[in-house]
Amino acid sequence: MLEARVRAPTTEQRHVLRARIVLLAAAGVASRAIARELGVMPRTASLWRIRFAEAGLDGLADKPRPGGRASSAKYGPGSDARILALLDTPPPRGHARWTGRLLAAALGDISDQYVWRFLRAQKIDLDGRKSWCVSHDPEFVAKSAEIVGLYLNPPEGALVLSVDEKPHIQALERAQGYLRLANGRTLTGRCHDYKRHGTTTLFAALNVATGEVKAAHYRRRRRLEFLAFMNSVLADHPGREIHVVLDNLNTHKPKRDRWLARHPNVRFHFTPTHASWMNQIEIWFSILSRGALQGASFTSPKQVRSQIDAFLASYNEHAKPFTWKATVVHQKHLGTRVSHP
Repeated sequence: MLEARVRAPTTEQRHVLRARIVLLAAAGVASRAIARELGVMPRTASLWRIRFAEAGLDGLADKPRPGGRASSAKYGPGSDARILALLDTPPPRGHARWTGRLLAAALGDISDQYVWRFLRAQKIDLDGRKSWCVSHDPEFVAKSAEIVGLYLNPPEGALVLSVDEKPHIQALERAQGYLRLANGRTLTGRCHDYKRHGTTTLFAALNVATGEVKAAHYRRRRRLEFLAFMNSVLADHPGREIHVVLDNLNTHKPKRDRWLARHPNVRFHFTPTHASWMNQIEIWFSILSRGALQGASFTSPKQVRSQIDAFLASYNEHAKPFTWKATVVHQKHLGTRVSHP
Protein backbone atom coordinates (compact mmCIF):
# COMPACT_ATOMS: atom_id res chain seq x y z
CA MET A 1 0.00 0.00 0.00
CA LEU A 2 2.89 2.37 0.71
CA GLU A 3 4.42 1.66 -2.69
CA ALA A 4 1.03 2.27 -4.32
CA ARG A 5 0.82 5.65 -2.58
CA VAL A 6 4.23 6.62 -3.92
CA ARG A 7 3.31 5.64 -7.51
CA ALA A 8 -0.19 7.14 -7.58
CA PRO A 9 -0.21 10.57 -9.33
CA THR A 10 -3.15 11.70 -7.18
CA THR A 11 -1.37 11.23 -3.85
CA GLU A 12 -0.54 14.47 -2.04
CA GLN A 13 3.17 15.16 -1.84
CA ARG A 14 3.20 15.17 1.96
CA HIS A 15 1.79 11.62 1.99
CA VAL A 16 4.30 10.53 -0.69
CA LEU A 17 7.12 11.81 1.49
CA ARG A 18 5.87 9.97 4.56
CA ALA A 19 5.48 6.71 2.61
CA ARG A 20 8.99 6.99 1.19
CA ILE A 21 10.41 7.57 4.70
CA VAL A 22 8.77 4.37 5.97
CA LEU A 23 9.83 2.34 2.92
CA LEU A 24 13.46 3.44 3.31
CA ALA A 25 13.30 2.63 7.03
CA ALA A 26 11.93 -0.82 6.19
CA ALA A 27 14.95 -1.28 3.91
CA GLY A 28 17.24 -0.70 6.88
CA VAL A 29 18.26 2.92 6.13
CA ALA A 30 19.03 5.06 9.19
CA SER A 31 17.07 8.24 9.93
CA ARG A 32 19.94 10.58 9.13
CA ALA A 33 20.56 8.86 5.79
CA ILE A 34 16.83 9.06 5.00
CA ALA A 35 16.87 12.79 5.82
CA ARG A 36 19.82 13.40 3.50
CA GLU A 37 18.27 11.47 0.63
CA LEU A 38 14.83 13.08 0.89
CA GLY A 39 16.00 16.56 1.86
CA VAL A 40 14.26 16.71 5.24
CA MET A 41 15.35 17.18 8.82
CA PRO A 42 16.39 14.01 10.73
CA ARG A 43 13.67 14.62 13.29
CA THR A 44 11.09 14.53 10.47
CA ALA A 45 12.30 11.10 9.37
CA SER A 46 12.26 9.87 12.98
CA LEU A 47 8.77 11.25 13.56
CA TRP A 48 7.13 9.30 10.74
CA ARG A 49 9.10 6.10 11.48
CA ILE A 50 7.82 6.21 15.06
CA ARG A 51 4.27 7.11 14.06
CA PHE A 52 4.12 4.19 11.60
CA ALA A 53 5.61 1.78 14.12
CA GLU A 54 2.96 2.77 16.68
CA ALA A 55 -0.17 3.04 14.52
CA GLY A 56 0.60 1.64 11.07
CA LEU A 57 -0.95 3.43 8.12
CA ASP A 58 -3.22 5.44 10.42
CA GLY A 59 -0.12 6.94 12.02
CA LEU A 60 0.82 8.64 8.74
CA ALA A 61 -2.38 10.71 8.74
CA ASP A 62 -2.49 14.26 10.11
CA LYS A 63 -3.65 14.55 13.69
CA PRO A 64 -6.37 17.10 14.55
CA ARG A 65 -4.80 20.37 15.59
CA PRO A 66 -5.78 21.51 19.06
CA GLY A 67 -7.68 24.73 19.60
CA GLY A 68 -9.45 25.20 16.28
CA ARG A 69 -12.89 23.78 16.86
CA ALA A 70 -12.79 24.39 20.56
CA SER A 71 -12.00 28.07 19.95
CA SER A 72 -14.82 28.43 17.43
CA ALA A 73 -17.25 26.68 19.73
CA LYS A 74 -16.23 28.82 22.66
CA TYR A 75 -17.27 32.08 21.01
CA GLY A 76 -20.51 32.80 19.24
CA PRO A 77 -22.63 35.63 17.79
CA GLY A 78 -22.78 37.27 21.21
CA SER A 79 -19.00 37.58 21.31
CA ASP A 80 -18.93 39.00 17.80
CA ALA A 81 -21.54 41.60 18.70
CA ARG A 82 -19.53 42.64 21.76
CA ILE A 83 -16.40 43.16 19.61
CA LEU A 84 -18.31 45.37 17.15
CA ALA A 85 -19.93 47.33 19.95
CA LEU A 86 -16.58 47.99 21.58
CA LEU A 87 -15.17 49.28 18.29
CA ASP A 88 -17.83 52.02 18.36
CA THR A 89 -16.39 53.40 21.61
CA PRO A 90 -13.23 55.46 22.14
CA PRO A 91 -10.03 53.44 22.73
CA PRO A 92 -8.49 53.37 26.21
CA ARG A 93 -6.97 56.60 27.42
CA GLY A 94 -3.50 57.16 26.01
CA HIS A 95 -4.12 55.06 22.89
CA ALA A 96 -4.84 56.48 19.44
CA ARG A 97 -6.81 53.48 18.14
CA TRP A 98 -8.04 50.03 19.02
CA THR A 99 -5.85 46.97 18.42
CA GLY A 100 -6.68 43.28 18.73
CA ARG A 101 -4.77 43.10 22.00
CA LEU A 102 -6.58 46.13 23.46
CA LEU A 103 -9.97 44.78 22.40
CA ALA A 104 -9.26 41.39 23.99
CA ALA A 105 -8.04 43.05 27.20
CA ALA A 106 -11.15 45.24 27.41
CA LEU A 107 -13.51 42.31 26.77
CA GLY A 108 -11.70 40.12 29.28
CA ASP A 109 -12.97 36.71 28.17
CA ILE A 110 -12.14 36.68 24.44
CA SER A 111 -8.65 35.89 23.19
CA ASP A 112 -6.81 38.37 20.99
CA GLN A 113 -6.32 35.63 18.38
CA TYR A 114 -10.07 35.22 18.00
CA VAL A 115 -10.50 39.00 17.85
CA TRP A 116 -8.05 39.19 14.94
CA ARG A 117 -9.72 36.27 13.12
CA PHE A 118 -13.12 37.87 13.51
CA LEU A 119 -11.88 41.26 12.27
CA ARG A 120 -10.27 39.64 9.23
CA ALA A 121 -13.48 37.77 8.48
CA GLN A 122 -15.41 41.05 8.66
CA LYS A 123 -12.74 42.81 6.53
CA ILE A 124 -12.13 45.35 9.28
CA ASP A 125 -8.62 46.82 9.08
CA LEU A 126 -7.72 48.58 12.32
CA ASP A 127 -4.44 49.85 10.86
CA GLY A 128 -5.94 51.12 7.60
CA ARG A 129 -6.50 54.86 7.38
CA LYS A 130 -8.26 56.92 4.73
CA SER A 131 -8.71 60.66 4.61
CA TRP A 132 -11.54 62.42 2.85
CA CYS A 133 -12.76 65.88 2.03
CA VAL A 134 -16.50 66.19 1.48
CA SER A 135 -17.95 69.20 -0.31
CA HIS A 136 -21.05 70.70 1.29
CA ASP A 137 -21.26 73.52 -1.23
CA PRO A 138 -24.98 74.26 -1.82
CA GLU A 139 -24.10 75.13 -5.44
CA PHE A 140 -22.06 71.97 -6.00
CA VAL A 141 -24.18 70.72 -8.92
CA ALA A 142 -24.20 74.02 -10.79
CA LYS A 143 -20.48 74.69 -10.31
CA SER A 144 -19.53 71.14 -11.26
CA ALA A 145 -21.67 71.23 -14.40
CA GLU A 146 -20.07 74.53 -15.40
CA ILE A 147 -16.51 73.20 -15.07
CA VAL A 148 -17.15 69.80 -16.62
CA GLY A 149 -18.91 71.59 -19.50
CA LEU A 150 -15.75 73.60 -20.10
CA TYR A 151 -13.70 70.39 -20.21
CA LEU A 152 -16.02 68.48 -22.53
CA ASN A 153 -17.49 71.25 -24.69
CA PRO A 154 -15.51 74.51 -24.42
CA PRO A 155 -16.83 77.65 -26.16
CA GLU A 156 -15.74 77.77 -29.78
CA GLY A 157 -12.42 79.52 -30.21
CA ALA A 158 -11.97 80.02 -26.46
CA LEU A 159 -8.98 79.00 -24.37
CA VAL A 160 -9.67 76.97 -21.21
CA LEU A 161 -6.97 77.01 -18.53
CA SER A 162 -6.65 75.23 -15.19
CA VAL A 163 -4.66 77.48 -12.87
CA ASP A 164 -3.32 77.07 -9.35
CA GLU A 165 -0.24 77.50 -7.18
CA LYS A 166 2.10 75.01 -5.54
CA PRO A 167 3.47 77.00 -2.60
CA HIS A 168 6.46 76.47 -0.30
CA ILE A 169 8.36 73.93 -2.39
CA GLN A 170 11.32 73.18 -0.16
CA ALA A 171 14.94 72.99 -1.22
CA LEU A 172 16.09 70.03 0.88
CA GLU A 173 19.66 68.82 0.70
CA ARG A 174 20.09 65.11 1.42
CA ALA A 175 23.00 62.73 1.11
CA GLN A 176 21.93 60.03 -1.33
CA GLY A 177 23.23 57.38 -3.69
CA TYR A 178 23.29 53.61 -4.17
CA LEU A 179 23.55 51.19 -1.25
CA ARG A 180 24.72 47.57 -1.42
CA LEU A 181 23.23 45.39 1.30
CA ALA A 182 24.85 42.39 2.95
CA ASN A 183 22.74 40.01 0.86
CA GLY A 184 24.11 41.52 -2.36
CA ARG A 185 21.00 43.51 -3.21
CA THR A 186 21.55 47.05 -4.48
CA LEU A 187 19.05 49.85 -4.04
CA THR A 188 18.89 53.62 -4.03
CA GLY A 189 18.89 55.30 -0.66
CA ARG A 190 19.14 58.64 1.03
CA CYS A 191 20.11 59.91 4.43
CA HIS A 192 17.38 60.65 6.94
CA ASP A 193 19.03 63.95 7.88
CA TYR A 194 18.68 66.96 5.61
CA LYS A 195 19.38 70.68 5.40
CA ARG A 196 16.80 73.30 4.51
CA HIS A 197 17.79 75.94 1.98
CA GLY A 198 14.57 77.94 1.62
CA THR A 199 11.40 77.59 -0.44
CA THR A 200 9.91 78.71 -3.72
CA THR A 201 6.34 79.00 -5.02
CA LEU A 202 5.20 77.79 -8.43
CA PHE A 203 2.27 79.20 -10.40
CA ALA A 204 1.06 77.02 -13.27
CA ALA A 205 -1.60 77.09 -15.98
CA LEU A 206 -2.64 73.94 -17.85
CA ASN A 207 -4.06 74.30 -21.34
CA VAL A 208 -6.97 71.86 -21.14
CA ALA A 209 -7.11 71.39 -24.91
CA THR A 210 -3.43 70.59 -25.50
CA GLY A 211 -2.08 69.52 -22.09
CA GLU A 212 0.75 72.06 -22.25
CA VAL A 213 1.69 73.86 -19.07
CA LYS A 214 2.94 77.40 -18.53
CA ALA A 215 4.62 78.07 -15.19
CA ALA A 216 6.40 80.85 -13.32
CA HIS A 217 8.30 81.05 -10.04
CA TYR A 218 7.64 83.53 -7.25
CA ARG A 219 8.77 83.93 -3.67
CA ARG A 220 5.20 84.35 -2.34
CA ARG A 221 1.64 83.62 -3.46
CA ARG A 222 -0.26 86.81 -2.79
CA ARG A 223 -2.83 88.45 -5.03
CA LEU A 224 0.03 90.48 -6.46
CA GLU A 225 1.90 87.39 -7.69
CA PHE A 226 -1.30 85.80 -8.97
CA LEU A 227 -2.18 88.81 -11.12
CA ALA A 228 1.41 89.07 -12.38
CA PHE A 229 1.18 85.46 -13.54
CA MET A 230 -2.21 86.01 -15.16
CA ASN A 231 -0.85 89.05 -16.99
CA SER A 232 1.94 86.89 -18.42
CA VAL A 233 -0.66 84.33 -19.55
CA LEU A 234 -2.76 87.01 -21.25
CA ALA A 235 0.33 88.36 -23.00
CA ASP A 236 0.68 84.98 -24.75
CA HIS A 237 -2.94 85.14 -25.99
CA PRO A 238 -3.82 88.78 -26.69
CA GLY A 239 -7.50 89.46 -27.22
CA ARG A 240 -8.54 85.80 -26.98
CA GLU A 241 -11.52 84.65 -24.93
CA ILE A 242 -10.09 82.86 -21.90
CA HIS A 243 -11.88 80.73 -19.29
CA VAL A 244 -9.89 80.00 -16.12
CA VAL A 245 -10.69 77.20 -13.66
CA LEU A 246 -9.62 78.12 -10.12
CA ASP A 247 -10.14 76.99 -6.55
CA ASN A 248 -11.61 79.23 -3.85
CA LEU A 249 -8.40 80.71 -2.43
CA ASN A 250 -9.00 84.27 -1.27
CA THR A 251 -6.28 85.61 -3.58
CA HIS A 252 -8.32 84.34 -6.54
CA LYS A 253 -11.64 85.99 -5.69
CA PRO A 254 -11.59 89.38 -3.94
CA LYS A 255 -14.89 91.12 -3.24
CA ARG A 256 -14.25 93.77 -5.90
CA ASP A 257 -12.20 92.37 -8.77
CA ARG A 258 -10.95 95.39 -10.67
CA TRP A 259 -8.55 93.18 -12.66
CA LEU A 260 -11.42 91.22 -14.22
CA ALA A 261 -13.23 94.46 -14.96
CA ARG A 262 -10.20 95.59 -17.00
CA HIS A 263 -10.11 92.25 -18.86
CA PRO A 264 -13.64 91.50 -20.12
CA ASN A 265 -12.33 88.66 -22.30
CA VAL A 266 -11.36 86.66 -19.18
CA ARG A 267 -13.81 84.74 -17.04
CA PHE A 268 -13.07 82.89 -13.80
CA HIS A 269 -14.83 79.61 -12.93
CA PHE A 270 -14.46 78.40 -9.33
CA THR A 271 -14.60 74.77 -8.25
CA PRO A 272 -17.05 73.87 -5.48
CA THR A 273 -15.64 74.31 -2.00
CA HIS A 274 -13.49 71.32 -0.92
CA ALA A 275 -13.54 69.96 -4.48
CA SER A 276 -10.23 71.16 -5.87
CA TRP A 277 -9.82 67.69 -7.44
CA MET A 278 -11.96 69.04 -10.28
CA ASN A 279 -9.12 71.38 -11.25
CA GLN A 280 -6.95 69.45 -13.73
CA ILE A 281 -3.78 71.34 -12.80
CA GLU A 282 -3.75 69.32 -9.57
CA ILE A 283 -3.06 66.23 -11.70
CA TRP A 284 -0.04 67.90 -13.22
CA PHE A 285 1.27 69.00 -9.83
CA SER A 286 1.20 65.34 -8.80
CA ILE A 287 3.12 64.37 -11.96
CA LEU A 288 5.66 67.12 -11.24
CA SER A 289 6.19 65.98 -7.65
CA ARG A 290 6.78 62.36 -8.62
CA GLY A 291 8.92 63.13 -11.65
CA ALA A 292 11.10 66.03 -10.49
CA LEU A 293 10.91 66.65 -6.75
CA GLN A 294 10.47 63.48 -4.70
CA GLY A 295 13.78 61.96 -3.66
CA ALA A 296 15.85 64.77 -5.18
CA SER A 297 18.44 66.84 -3.31
CA PHE A 298 18.71 70.63 -3.70
CA THR A 299 21.12 73.15 -2.22
CA SER A 300 19.11 76.27 -3.06
CA PRO A 301 15.66 77.42 -4.27
CA LYS A 302 17.36 78.40 -7.53
CA GLN A 303 18.31 74.77 -8.07
CA VAL A 304 14.69 73.72 -7.41
CA ARG A 305 13.44 76.21 -9.98
CA SER A 306 15.99 75.00 -12.52
CA GLN A 307 14.89 71.40 -11.98
CA ILE A 308 11.22 72.32 -12.44
CA ASP A 309 11.95 74.32 -15.60
CA ALA A 310 13.88 71.41 -17.11
CA PHE A 311 11.08 68.99 -16.28
CA LEU A 312 8.49 71.41 -17.71
CA ALA A 313 10.36 71.75 -20.99
CA SER A 314 10.60 67.99 -21.33
CA TYR A 315 6.95 67.51 -20.40
CA ASN A 316 5.64 70.06 -22.91
CA GLU A 317 7.48 68.33 -25.76
CA HIS A 318 5.14 65.35 -25.39
CA ALA A 319 2.17 66.95 -23.63
CA LYS A 320 -1.24 65.42 -24.11
CA PRO A 321 -4.58 66.59 -22.73
CA PHE A 322 -6.11 64.75 -19.82
CA THR A 323 -9.25 62.85 -20.73
CA TRP A 324 -12.23 63.48 -18.48
CA LYS A 325 -13.77 60.03 -17.99
CA ALA A 326 -16.37 60.65 -15.29
CA THR A 327 -19.86 60.33 -16.74
CA VAL A 328 -21.54 61.53 -13.55
CA VAL A 329 -20.22 64.06 -11.04
CA HIS A 330 -21.89 64.04 -7.65
CA GLN A 331 -21.15 64.96 -4.09
CA LYS A 332 -19.37 62.13 -2.31
CA HIS A 333 -21.37 60.49 0.45
CA LEU A 334 -19.45 58.36 2.90
CA GLY A 335 -20.74 55.35 4.77
CA THR A 336 -21.72 55.43 8.42
CA ARG A 337 -19.07 57.15 10.49
CA VAL A 338 -18.52 56.95 14.21
CA SER A 339 -17.66 60.29 15.79
CA HIS A 340 -15.85 60.26 19.10
CA PRO A 341 -15.80 63.26 21.43
